[in-house]
Amino acid sequence: MRFSSLISVASLAAVTLVTHLANASPLPIDAKEGLADASVSNYVPLSKRSYTADDIEQFERIEKRSTAGFNDWSCKPSKAHPTPIVLVHGLIGNGWDNWLYMAPRFVLKGYCVFSLTYGKLPGIPLIAGLDSMETSAQQLSTFIDKVLTSTNSTKVNLLGHSQGSLMPRYYLKFLNGASKVDKYAAFGTIAYGTNLSGLVDLAKAIGIFDTVKKVIDPVCKSCLQFLEGSDFLKKLNEGGDTVPGVQYKYIVSAFDQVVTPYTNGYLRDKNPLAKNVKLQDLCMVDLSDHVLQMADPIVFHSINSFFDSKAPQTVNCLSALW
Repeated sequence: MRFSSLISVASLAAVTLVTHLANASPLPIDAKEGLADASVSNYVPLSKRSYTADDIEQFERIEKRSTAGFNDWSCKPSKAHPTPIVLVHGLIGNGWDNWLYMAPRFVLKGYCVFSLTYGKLPGIPLIAGLDSMETSAQQLSTFIDKVLTSTNSTKVNLLGHSQGSLMPRYYLKFLNGASKVDKYAAFGTIAYGTNLSGLVDLAKAIGIFDTVKKVIDPVCKSCLQFLEGSDFLKKLNEGGDTVPGVQYKYIVSAFDQVVTPYTNGYLRDKNPLAKNVKLQDLCMVDLSDHVLQMADPIVFHSINSFFDSKAPQTVNCLSALW
């Protein structure tokens, strides 16, 4: 299930990236308006179009950023999108493969987009998020400071998947992150941990939990921190699961097979700046599970509407078409 889902994600991401790059042609605004009006007389063939130096420079900048996808450290936020986005991957992901679908789409919308790979352990290549979440939160803090300095910004927007919905909350609450984050969106969220469909309780009941823990801890220090009722979660949620001043949007899926029950993904504070969204309330036929949410256009548009108040605010099944 895990590998087939990942293949589907990669395929969809590749198709989407190619499509959006193809659409990113340096067509002047007035020509686009002419096409939108279906006025043949206003259409100017490619061979006869002229561009100013600013037009060419802008297109080359967008093309470079789109090809790179993200982590273009020369990127400067625009007036339309003044707040850079920092992407936070999930467990056993990394700062590249988790965002093959969403990162290029945010770049093409004009955002400065950055992604880090955090929580790597020595001798384990490619996959990350394995170190303790306290250590990973320190790495996130350093990375965000670098983004703020590079973009000359005062705050960032965070977008997390899975562990990226959990570890950054430690940064916000205990590492002064609240002063540096404006909005925090996440999907596949794990606000109150998982019982892995009852497997944790079963392991404890038959007396093998401590043995399993001894095997897992050396290669994944964060894994047991995800479990419902863990010491990490108790500390993180004590006194409230949000911090003042940050806006939250947490998206869960009823078909999430990793976060069980899926309702553990909801934030529970009565915070007017925190919103929980069930994916199936946006589109009842959306079957995306924990992994496939990474390449779900409905999830993307819901997040984009949160980051950008000028973006379409109605997100439903039709959002999957654009």
